[in-house]
Amino acid sequence: MTEFNSILVANRGEIALRIMRTARAMGMTCVAVYTEADAGSPHVGFADRAICIGTGPVGDSYLDASKVLAAAQEAGAQAVHPGYGFLSENAEFARACTAAGLTFIGPSAESIALMGNKAAAKRRMIEAGVPCVPGYEGADQSPAVLAAEAAGIGYPVMIKAAAGGGGRGMRLVTAPEGFAPALDLAKSEALSAFGSDEMILEKAVMRPRHVEIQIFADASGNTIHLGERDCSVQRRHQKVVEEAPCPVMTPGLRAEMGAAAVAAARAVSYLGAGTVEFLLDGDGAFYFLEMNTRLQVEHPVTEMVTGLDLVALQIRAARGQALGLAQHDVALTGHAIEVRLYAEDASQGFLPQSGGISLWHPPRGPGIRVDAGITSGQEVSAFYDPMLAKLIAHGSTRGEALERLIAALRDTVIFGPACNRDFLIDVLGHGEFATGAATTGFISDHFDPLLPPEVTSADLALAAGLIYRADQAAMAQQATIPADLLGWSSQGALQARMVLEAGGDPVTVQLRQGRDGIRVLFGAAEHHLDHQDDCLRLDGLRLDLRRHLMVGGDLYLATGARILKVTRVLADQGAAAAAGGGATRAPMHGNLLDFSVSPGDRVEIGTRLAVLEAMKMQHEILAEVAGTVSEVAVTAPNQVKAGDLLVQIEQDSATQEGTT
Repeated sequence: MTEFNSILVANRGEIALRIMRTARAMGMTCVAVYTEADAGSPHVGFADRAICIGTGPVGDSYLDASKVLAAAQEAGAQAVHPGYGFLSENAEFARACTAAGLTFIGPSAESIALMGNKAAAKRRMIEAGVPCVPGYEGADQSPAVLAAEAAGIGYPVMIKAAAGGGGRGMRLVTAPEGFAPALDLAKSEALSAFGSDEMILEKAVMRPRHVEIQIFADASGNTIHLGERDCSVQRRHQKVVEEAPCPVMTPGLRAEMGAAAVAAARAVSYLGAGTVEFLLDGDGAFYFLEMNTRLQVEHPVTEMVTGLDLVALQIRAARGQALGLAQHDVALTGHAIEVRLYAEDASQGFLPQSGGISLWHPPRGPGIRVDAGITSGQEVSAFYDPMLAKLIAHGSTRGEALERLIAALRDTVIFGPACNRDFLIDVLGHGEFATGAATTGFISDHFDPLLPPEVTSADLALAAGLIYRADQAAMAQQATIPADLLGWSSQGALQARMVLEAGGDPVTVQLRQGRDGIRVLFGAAEHHLDHQDDCLRLDGLRLDLRRHLMVGGDLYLATGARILKVTRVLADQGAAAAAGGGATRAPMHGNLLDFSVSPGDRVEIGTRLAVLEAMKMQHEILAEVAGTVSEVAVTAPNQVKAGDLLVQIEQDSATQEGTT
């Protein structure tokens, strides 16, 4: 039996906060580590003690085991909980914790090392009789051998980083000609993220369900499973929506998959919390995908349907205590669904976003749980994963859980970096998801990641009216005449004029203040905005305006259906935008890894210009116009900020004419 009463959480954000809440409830002292970029993060303020371990980049902070261990020693911590990501599946870190006299709250270093390498794990699973996807997990990593193996497997094939996870170092290849460039990109991303570019290949199982089994094992050899989670709704091979139980699960299939997961855990002498992930096809056949030797992001849905605290169980297992549960004690009650709120622009290929959070208003309600690591005024850094929070809803039925989660999302307000709140509402409201039929192809089948959300004339009218009212309020504070005379002359109401932009071309709006409200006119559209008795009405209809906020020249507004950012365009800004031409700018803060072009090169629309690393992923920057590269503005590698000029292209005359 190993006793400890102080825990250092070697992580950040929502998971650090979630772990510390359970640890404190168990009477333990909590130690946080943080970077200068994370100094305002809630997990820092919650901890009993917080130690700074760097400026921002993960390689010099959260991924630096020596700094984490030094912090534990300085704070007098007795145990380390790694959370997920970062060092959570690093066998050397687990080994170093033990060598330093610290209890590592997780499995043994040997189990982590074996299951952390997809090639070795797959070989062990085949030996244990766990069903696996056909593929290649050999030692010869030469491009020629990998290409030949891919041809032998048959396209489509999946390239995967052997040491990877979270969708990084993973590419789907549908034809032989796409294999070499996909392999290069996957290797580069894997080497950057995991320090290894070893790859495995698998036959791509098209549009399966992604179903995982939560397992737990204690030191006495008791290994059980806590049911399954369906994690099929994904973008970039990363989960977006998770639920428990799986909508198509049967008792017989659950027992079969659960037994396979338990066998997988026993095959590596597992201890603590783990997740065995499977692909489930339409015929009910399932195949081992990987094993995550840590707590999962989506563990709250399991907690809500089982009533168990998974972090508390982890601590019990790490202390050498029995779980206190047998398989027959596990019962699933009701249904739970979780969504991940990401700082990303769903209309721009899910590109991650960074910047300051002007307002964070989480939802409340029956059956609603919010796991968040953010607060108003906090900066979302480009150094870390773009996940901001998790919203989870529990109900007696799947339908009730779904209704509660949609209502919670509608009540969620976040102003600052673009986020995927509205996209999540659309996903949950889609008929295929509502019926429980979604597979891993759901988002690609039904959502265009490059289709910007429609901005209606009513949206712009509302924004214009709110900006106008803010102007009037500011004028009233400085005016020496009665406020109700502002905007009036002896000839009646005067018109105001402004230029607004909301993800499209700038629009000129005219407004006229009358005693019955504000008339807003632009193009062929005309709307009437009225504010009486604390009720805002547009064209006579009461508005579902949850929140709005002016930040500089930007207006953020949140309704039950969407969050919209409207920018007031000044004359000099409009001229600068018009002169932009073929300028390609950084779409986000990040590290510029590589340029694929030089001055004088000819490019077409879609030509790769550069590779930018941001929020733990690599993104290709593609040419949006055809022409000749006239300038490469920065060198690689280099840290760049959103909006920095990367490449200037002299457009072909035909292209210029087509875009005027």
